[in-house]
Amino acid sequence: MARRLRPVEIDFVGAAPVRLVFARNIAAPPEQVFRALAEDVPGWTQWFSAVTSARATDGGAGREIGLRGGTRFTETVLVAKAPDVYAYRVDTTNAPGARALAEEWRLAPHGTGTRVRWTFAADGTAPFRFALMLARPGLKRAFRDAMTSLDRRLSGR
Repeated sequence: MARRLRPVEIDFVGAAPVRLVFARNIAAPPEQVFRALAEDVPGWTQWFSAVTSARATDGGAGREIGLRGGTRFTETVLVAKAPDVYAYRVDTTNAPGARALAEEWRLAPHGTGTRVRWTFAADGTAPFRFALMLARPGLKRAFRDAMTSLDRRLSGR
């Protein structure tokens, strides 16, 4: 059953009780990466293997996301500033123990490519926060694999 989470703003990304931050360099330029993140929401299923369904809502102001294992999110886009940052908060989810969630994707030029930094910010019950810390290596691997897939997709390889 989906539950409504506490609505947070972009400052939550820097102040959340749990912050998981991952970074990777890819060959695609920031403008191209930003378009894949913010403008081609359904395309997430092609490069982020944990995402099984993705669609923009409210003319791009929101998203509906499904993950492997059945977790579902409805989200509100907090920042969409091309080509630098794309961030959103989770409004409702069926993930037990979550109280507030937000994600931020920061893009910076790196040579002819992009430095992608993903921050997963969360608050929840003590067991939820503990589970996230245990999940850190898996999330790191998922991010790494997603960036490799996105880079291949954007470069046509």
